[in-house]
Amino acid sequence: MLITPLTEAYGILQRRNPVTALIALRQALAPELHRLEQDKRRQQRTAADAIATLRASDATGRSTSPKRAGERSALRSVAITGVYDTSTYPSDSEARMAVLNHFAGCGWTVDQVRAGMADKLAGLTALYGDTHRVSRLLPVEWAKAHSRITAKTPAERTRRRYAPICNTSPTKLTPPSPHRPSTPSGPTIHQLVNDLEVITYAILDSHFDQLGRIGISLKLLMRAVLGFMRTNETNILDVGCRSLAVAVGKDHVTVARLLATLERESRGIVTRIDRGRGRNADTYAIDLPADLEQHARVLPWRKGRIYGIRPVFRALGDVAALAYEGIERARHSPTTIELSRATGISRNTLSDHLTTMENLGMIRRHHGAWQIISTTNLRQLAERLGATADYGAQISRYRKERAAWHAWLDRHHVPQLTEHELYDPDVDEYWLPPADDDHEHHLALWNASRTAA
Repeated sequence: MLITPLTEAYGILQRRNPVTALIALRQALAPELHRLEQDKRRQQRTAADAIATLRASDATGRSTSPKRAGERSALRSVAITGVYDTSTYPSDSEARMAVLNHFAGCGWTVDQVRAGMADKLAGLTALYGDTHRVSRLLPVEWAKAHSRITAKTPAERTRRRYAPICNTSPTKLTPPSPHRPSTPSGPTIHQLVNDLEVITYAILDSHFDQLGRIGISLKLLMRAVLGFMRTNETNILDVGCRSLAVAVGKDHVTVARLLATLERESRGIVTRIDRGRGRNADTYAIDLPADLEQHARVLPWRKGRIYGIRPVFRALGDVAALAYEGIERARHSPTTIELSRATGISRNTLSDHLTTMENLGMIRRHHGAWQIISTTNLRQLAERLGATADYGAQISRYRKERAAWHAWLDRHHVPQLTEHELYDPDVDEYWLPPADDDHEHHLALWNASRTAA
């Protein structure tokens, strides 16, 4: 777990450690490295003894180890009897693959397995069903078992077993920054987003209310940032202003000004760590400051999904978006007064937008409390109100602007020259004096030019 602030850790990673520090680190870890090396050698000796025991058992027909004679391996029993635990292996295919993996790990060869199936390993033969299936499937399954056992690392085994069949990753509108530090894993990111959500609702929203009208835009922008953070599963965001503008339904120029304000007013949650250049956007680190960690542990997580602004609220407005979210993510159906207290919006302004959404069939009032009507399709409602067309037009406009900007960069791209390309001391950059005949020829041209002048 990283206990240092992310911005400080990122700065530390940019500076190399001196040689003296590396020598001191090796000396401090020398006892532990020695112990690990001894454990590794001990495990290798144990594995070698086990293989020798198994081979001796196959040659003599009985185990040379009293312990193995009393405690026969479960997979060896499956290979001999053909009986396996159905709660562990659902079918014969999984059972025989487990047996082949076991023999491959013990150093057997496919010829030894085939010879054993004709004598002692009758259970493994029974798992195949008939001789034709043995001749057809054994070479293929043994190759799989051998490749799995001889994989270089556990990570390589995981990639082979859980290789993706298609690419379902979301399209990145802005390329990532080349100076991007490592990020936590997916589950840790989701936990961090949950903590940041409760901090946003409990602390940041009330702080944004003190900033006036801009506070509503900051609330939506903060929600969009958390949405991108959860979708991309990273707390290092290099999302461009145009992508955020689509998420909050505003112009990218407005979002650029809001980002600076959000970084200043977020109490250290949003921090810019790299400035965008060329095709890359500004890079922001989103983290939970130490002074807010205790609040995040005490406050319970909220249900539901966080949004910047959905297309239908492009037509209904930001106040309606916050009101709908307050009803949707509340722990119980709120009244108008409770909703006004939670969102920081005045009761009169809130009542007008609640009435509008009630007339559109988005919410309803039941015993004085507001409830979401789940049967109403917000996407179809956005099409009726024309918000979908506005959403698509904004995306199309930004795509054209981004393509024009990339084309301009390609036309005006200046390659970065290194020092030896600017000046190489091994190359003679001065002019050699001309030969005697060349000197007389140049002197004649010089005199002719003076005469003409």
